[in-house]
Amino acid sequence: MTALRLSLPEVENLARAAHAAQTDKAGRPYAEHLAAVAEGVRARGGDDDQVAAAWLHDAVEDHALTEQWLVAAPLSARTKAVVLALTKRPGEPPESYAGRILDTPGALLVKEADLAHNADPGRLAVLDEDTRKRLTEKYARMRALLGLRA
Repeated sequence: MTALRLSLPEVENLARAAHAAQTDKAGRPYAEHLAAVAEGVRARGGDDDQVAAAWLHDAVEDHALTEQWLVAAPLSARTKAVVLALTKRPGEPPESYAGRILDTPGALLVKEADLAHNADPGRLAVLDEDTRKRLTEKYARMRALLGLRA
């Protein structure tokens, strides 16, 4: 007998609720970023496991949900693996983070959508110059480590 899994609308609702009090660096509701990443995954041909991971990709890292919740959640093993691969660990070198993403089936496409939205010129334009420059360099370095075109 197979355990029931959360549907994509249920994952979306859960992610929106978990991040409800959070805003991005520009002060926008964080759920806008999650929605954009999920849509980016769909647009790049991602499957339901990857779309679910897109909704949850920052949940553990941002302490919106615990890793224990994720492990026990009614999600596919692949979705859980992608979320854990995309969860940066304190003090982790970018090279290790990129290596884990590359080693986890399905994670690269979700990270590509995440980086595309993070580096969107419209999003970056509202930030102060120092922050914009720092983030632009950070995202470009991660794209290079992952072998993604600029």
